[in-house]
Parts: sequence; structure tokens; C-alpha cells
Amino acid sequence: MVKPLKFYLSLLLARASYCGIKLLTKSSGTSFAGKMVLKFYPEFLANCPDYIKNDIVTVTGTNGKTTTSGLISHIIETDGYSVIHNLKGANMLTGVANVFALEVSPLKSFDYAVIESDEAYLRKLYDYIRSDYLVVTNLFRDQLDRYGELATTAGFIKEAIDKNPNLKLVLNADDPLVATFNRTEYAVYYGFDSVEYDCNYQHDSNAPSEVFNCACGDPLLYSKRFFAQQGHYYCRKCGYKRPVCDYSASAKIYADFSELTVSHKENVYKFKVYLSGLYNAYNALAAIALAMEAGISHVTIQDALNTYKSIFGRTETREIKGHKALIQLIKNPTGASEVLKTVDLESNIVIAINDNYADGRDISWLWDSDFEQLRDAKKLVITSGIRANDMALRLKYAGISQSQIVVEPSIKKAIEIAAASGDKDENITILPSYTALLKIAKMKF
Repeated sequence: MVKPLKFYLSLLLARASYCGIKLLTKSSGTSFAGKMVLKFYPEFLANCPDYIKNDIVTVTGTNGKTTTSGLISHIIETDGYSVIHNLKGANMLTGVANVFALEVSPLKSFDYAVIESDEAYLRKLYDYIRSDYLVVTNLFRDQLDRYGELATTAGFIKEAIDKNPNLKLVLNADDPLVATFNRTEYAVYYGFDSVEYDCNYQHDSNAPSEVFNCACGDPLLYSKRFFAQQGHYYCRKCGYKRPVCDYSASAKIYADFSELTVSHKENVYKFKVYLSGLYNAYNALAAIALAMEAGISHVTIQDALNTYKSIFGRTETREIKGHKALIQLIKNPTGASEVLKTVDLESNIVIAINDNYADGRDISWLWDSDFEQLRDAKKLVITSGIRANDMALRLKYAGISQSQIVVEPSIKKAIEIAAASGDKDENITILPSYTALLKIAKMKF
């Protein structure tokens, strides 16, 4: 199919603008070229599916999009196929356009596309790209100033699904909102039957949980609740309950990895996932379900899990001045609370909070996040970023000793304080909001 001249010119514009932004600012350029391309040719994305030979996979949800899509992409690549993927998590239209504009060419196509999409932008993405699969991870309260309440976000995703009637859905059965998205002819569910811990994490949370009502108006009850609203729910009034899982799993959570036993069509598969926390076990299970739906063998999936490297800021480790530093993004109450359960309380801790647009201007989520998990921290807890003082106040109310709290608005200086010890066995934990994470990615120590 012959493309409009503007499409080919867009590819040239993207490459020129990307080179320019790298040269002038040393930015990673995750959206700039896409922004330029969409301004020059708004229909650019509608031409991109022609460069994908097989399936297009989209991934959305509040938490876990970047890790889940990264796992899916890596599994497909391990199976021997080429994948175009917005790896760095730029998940609005400009970010998706960015990766296509820089990667495709008139003579270059890919076997698969794996696209992480912001929940609110999925419906806009589907105006241009028809996806074969949609994986939905979860829906938690997130950035109220941008998206509003959960019902609004759920409405965005349902609207997107309705635009794409042939979509194959891979849904988290343990999330009562996500489970209602079965709006196409083909949907499969994944979820956990049981979760066991073999580590010193604080499994209980002090953070408030959302109260979910059934469509009939009665509150949902739980026979098992894993975290937030995730679990085995039912309605006593109308009988609505968690759907039967096509990919049903049990999880054993260790300090640095998890073991998953997954049942599917009377077959049982065992997987080892080298990521910490139950939230990452959910991400891995979503990726496993999608991969098996796409016909990829469990052997290949485990090979991919063995070699997967975390995307920056998603349980990613880095060496800073000889110290091992673990970097974990926090951005909303549920995600932050789950990350806080896994924090090494023997480490120096840096919490860097900004309130730029991409972070969400409303920082009330700090008060709903379970920072009480840090009460037994043994070393410094350093607050940084634009909202360093607000974070320090939150820690004071969480019961952390004021003698341990250090306020340093400069993120680089805060990390340097955490790395000042001559004992290289002292680890560092860094918990940044989104734009703080982007700053840290560019820092050299």
C-alpha cells in the first residue's frame, strides 16, 4: 500500500528532531519527535499498523503497565520475533508516535507491536490503531486532578474497548473493576488462588482500602483479599462474584523473586520471576497469560523471565558510588504502599517527590500511602524534590524519628548524602515520583 507523502516526510522529520533534541539537551527524547510528527501529520499513527506483520498488543491499567509490557515484549523477542515497543514508558499518543516514527522505515517492519497505553489515551489510540490483544492490569485511584475518580477511568477503557470489537481481552479477575470489561466475544481472565510469603516483608497494610460497590449498589465482600481491592470478591445481594480464571495461579513471594504455579486447561506450569513483590507477580502473571494466548511455550516464557532486565525505576538496581541502589517508582496510594512493604529498612532511603503535571499536581496520595511501613527504618530517610517538606511532614506523622529525617530539595545532593558512607555494604533505596525518576536517569555520580 502506497503511503501519503506526508507519512514518509514524517519519518525524516522525526529523525531530524530526535537528533536535534539529543544534541541540544541530551534528553532521552521519549516524546519530542512524536509531538513534532503528530503536529505535522495528525493521521501518522493510522499508517503504522501496516508495518506490523502479526499482532498488536496493547497494555493499560493504573500500575504495572511498563513492567507488564516490557515482559511481554521480551518474551516475544525470546521466541525469535522482532518487536516494536515503547520501552521507556512514554504512553500517550506522542510517546507511541515517537517510537513508530523512529523505528519504522519504508523497508523495515516488525513481527509484533507491544504498546503501553495511558488509560485515558487508549480510546484515542484506538481511533488510529486496531489492537489484536488488550491486557488490563488493574485500576487504582491515581492522579485525581488529571483523571477523576475510578469510574471515570473505567469509562475511558470501556469506551476504547467498544471501538475495537474484535479485541481479545486479557483481564485481571482479582480486580472487581477490570473484571467488568468483558465486552467483546473473546476474553480470558488471570488471577491468584493463593499467595504465600517467605520473606520479612510487612504483608499487612496501614493504608486505607477502596470500598467497592457491586453494580447493584451493595458493597462487595471478600473471601480472600491480597492487597487493595484485589482478591476473591462477591456480592451477597445479586450474586456477582470474581470470574473463574483461565490462568489461575498460586504465588510464593520471596525477598527478591517469586515462584508462580499457573494452571491452564488442566495443565500446570511452574515459573520463577526475578522481580520483588506481589505486585510484580501480578505483572508477570499477566504477561504469562498473554504469551500463552499467543501460542508461546512455557519453556520460552521461563527463558525470557530468566533474562528479563527491569526497566529503569521499576525494581531496577544501579551502583552509585560503590553502593547498590534499588530504584522503585511510586506514584499513587496502592502502588506506593506495595513498594513500601518491600523496602530494605537497613538501607539509607531517599524519597523524591515532585508535583509536575506528569506526576499529578495533587499530592494528597502521600497521606493515603503506607509510609508507616518505614517506622522501623534503621538509617536516614532523606526527602527531596519539589515537595520535600511535605514528604518530611508525612514521615513525621508516620512515626519516623525526626532525627532520621533529612530534607534536601536537590535530588542529586539527597542521593549523594545517602551514598556518603564509606561502608560499601550499605545499600540505598530510592523512591521517586515520575519526573524525579526521569531526572535521576540522567544523573552521573
